[in-house]
Amino acid sequence: MKIIGVHTPETKAERDAGVVQSKTTEAKLTFPVAIDNDKKTWNAWGNNWWPTVYLIDREGYMRYFWAGELNWKGAGGQKVITRHIRTLLREGR
Repeated sequence: MKIIGVHTPETKAERDAGVVQSKTTEAKLTFPVAIDNDKKTWNAWGNNWWPTVYLIDREGYMRYFWAGELNWKGAGGQKVITRHIRTLLREGR
């Protein structure tokens, strides 16, 4: 399993790679985070919400996505994403 983050800034300050690196270190993120200052990835995926989580299978197909905060107002997205990750991991065996 691989995790890759793509950061698309909302504000001018969020365009600064040093700030992004500091924040990812502070959050103890250990996966790579690309910075999409020109919104090319954002637009290519048709994003509308910060953040959006995509789960891609071993064949390269998007199998599931969640738009917005995972647990916004008790939405339970963390549990949903975890369940889908487990399903994808079982398929890969």
